[in-house]
Amino acid sequence: MEIGSLITGAITDTLDVSLPLFRVELAIAATIVLMLLCRMLPVLRRADSALIALGGAGFALWYAWCDLRGLPAAPWTLADAAAVPARQELFGGLLVFDSLTAAVRLLLAGFLVLYILFTKVSGIPDREDGADFYTLVFGGALGMCLMASANHLLMVFMAVEMASVPSYALAAILKGRKAASEAGLKYAVYGAGAAGIMLYGISLLAGVTGTCHLPSMAGEVARIVGEGGAGGEVLVLALGGLMVAVGLAFKLSAVPFHFWCPDVFEGAAAEVGGFLAVASKAAAVALLLRLAFTLGAPAAVPAAAATVVAGAGDVRHFMVYVIGLMAAVTCTLGNLAAYGQTNMKRLLAYSTIAHAGYLMMGAAAAVALMGVDAAGSRRAVAALVFYLATYLFMNLAAFAIVALLRNRLRSEEIASYAGLVRTSPGIVVATAVVLVSLIGLPPLAGFISKFLVFASLAEAIQAGAEKPLMLVLLVVGGVNTVISLFYYLRVLKVMTFDPPPADRAGEAFPLVSLPGAVVTALAVPVVLLGLFWSGLYAAAQLAGTFAS
Repeated sequence: MEIGSLITGAITDTLDVSLPLFRVELAIAATIVLMLLCRMLPVLRRADSALIALGGAGFALWYAWCDLRGLPAAPWTLADAAAVPARQELFGGLLVFDSLTAAVRLLLAGFLVLYILFTKVSGIPDREDGADFYTLVFGGALGMCLMASANHLLMVFMAVEMASVPSYALAAILKGRKAASEAGLKYAVYGAGAAGIMLYGISLLAGVTGTCHLPSMAGEVARIVGEGGAGGEVLVLALGGLMVAVGLAFKLSAVPFHFWCPDVFEGAAAEVGGFLAVASKAAAVALLLRLAFTLGAPAAVPAAAATVVAGAGDVRHFMVYVIGLMAAVTCTLGNLAAYGQTNMKRLLAYSTIAHAGYLMMGAAAAVALMGVDAAGSRRAVAALVFYLATYLFMNLAAFAIVALLRNRLRSEEIASYAGLVRTSPGIVVATAVVLVSLIGLPPLAGFISKFLVFASLAEAIQAGAEKPLMLVLLVVGGVNTVISLFYYLRVLKVMTFDPPPADRAGEAFPLVSLPGAVVTALAVPVVLLGLFWSGLYAAAQLAGTFAS
């Protein structure tokens, strides 16, 4: 092929195919540039960076909604189109656009809008540091969008690092606080170690298979495994896969790569904890599904080659057990370790670890069902997307309550919440709604989320897909739900039954106020999505079609 034709083809592909499906990332990148200009140009220094960030997030949300519904223009044409996004490789195969990409980008864009409103009310960041803070937030969100659409191992690594590096700075954003500086340093050290291990695993996979393009690698991995792998190739592939899993486990804060999570959450601002707990989880789960479904899909290999198809099944079996066993340990440790916590941010940190375990259970069920029941696998993916959508409201509401109570009480210790029901009954009710939903009790959104994940495990058992492991995960998930009941309700017990401290600082927290409106706006969807969940589940089913 002539160089002129090659360049012309690349330009045509970029302008006509890739960029129209890259609008969400472009909106985020343009917002970053505009906020950086606010720091450089004297004319723009007086502009409110939160409003600029909110406008950029609004455009990203608009484009994300259009992409999910297959709409070329505006979301208000929803009634005229309901197309499922077709799979399309972008930028020469580095990225891929499909229903999972569209759904996760919609969640991230919606989260950005809510997050900016929350941080504007909570007071972190202040006006001087607002541009820097939101630039880091949008930079991390850009990396997370790329994680959801990565189709190449080098893009996987770059996306994970783009999401991680701004997070290190965010953890230490509180100037003059030793705990925040320590949190940022710990996060960066753990992240650097995880990144190095992940990069070495990528080099092993690429060296054995001869490619970094995930669909191409899937066929080669299945062939090598199916043929037995001469010269220890299978062992190298397994080792490389486990090393890549280290990077994903770090982003998910899954055991045994969770050590950074409680310390970072305690030292960083509650606002930063909310960002790490929600956005990172959504992006990491999407990347986990992307890698597992691409490398374990029989459709990626020639159906006529029996050894290759058998190899794909062995790859799936290996991934299901790695994900499933890690899920069981993560869920159990997260719930047990939360018992002894006296700081609310550390308790929520272990809560996020436990919920990472529940999410990985759903991922294990989805991968296990791939070769047995394609429709069941799609339902499992839909359950995960539904879980992420409800988790957004539950966890962001929890961290918002912690941040706004910190402003009133000057403390984030659970003991400082004693007797709040006497002076601020509204915030206690909102806290009860959020914590009971995190437990997974009806009639709140958390119950539906866990029910759908557990239903996926039950469906895998019924279909005979890795039945022993799925049965263990179902039992572990149920037992851990009961365990979590105690430490969540302990917080409510302190709020309602314990006498208030005599030296309590701060005023009452009325819901009829701007901070109260933020808490209400985040807590009300937790109730509504528990009662009227079918619409959100129907939207989540669109994401499940990527597994077809």
